[in-house]
Amino acid sequence: MTGTAFLPEGVEPLAVGERAPDFTLVDQHGTPTRLADLLADRAVVVVFYPFAFSGICTSELREIRDRLGDFEADDLTVVTVSCDSIYSLRVWADLEGYFFPLLSDFWPHGAVARSYGVFAPTTGFAVRGTFLVGRDGVVRWTQVNEAGRQRDFGGLREAVTVMRAEAAGDSAPASTGGSATLSAGLPARAAGL
Repeated sequence: MTGTAFLPEGVEPLAVGERAPDFTLVDQHGTPTRLADLLADRAVVVVFYPFAFSGICTSELREIRDRLGDFEADDLTVVTVSCDSIYSLRVWADLEGYFFPLLSDFWPHGAVARSYGVFAPTTGFAVRGTFLVGRDGVVRWTQVNEAGRQRDFGGLREAVTVMRAEAAGDSAPASTGGSATLSAGLPARAAGL
């Protein structure tokens, strides 16, 4: 994949057009969440991040919390994934007021992050990967940043707009840049560049 030179060795994210691996992980309350079950009703934004309580991760999840309407709708839902334990995630969610699923990829350590190609084996955590998965289970948009670089959710918002237009049978709006190729033919963006 081009444009991933800044990512740690061993990190090779899923690309647009690839099938998103199904998974079942428990959330901060210990409730199992399965991707396939979520996809039965709507598209899913899967957000991987390195660690609970870290500065950039807190900022990113606060953006999701504060703009939850961008991530939760009749046709869209969001889940976040880290290698933290459910106990850490529960405390963090309670402190920050996160009312969306914080999923624990704790054991087997990073297995889901590995399947999405965003687990950094040398450091033991997921890099910042965002995947828009259509109801058909195919990755429609992706952005991947190294751990120290905050993601921009603007491209995701644009991709959701395009996906909704396609679902309604409309021609896709012109891209303003920043999103990966969707079936409507928007310009490619290689892993967050």
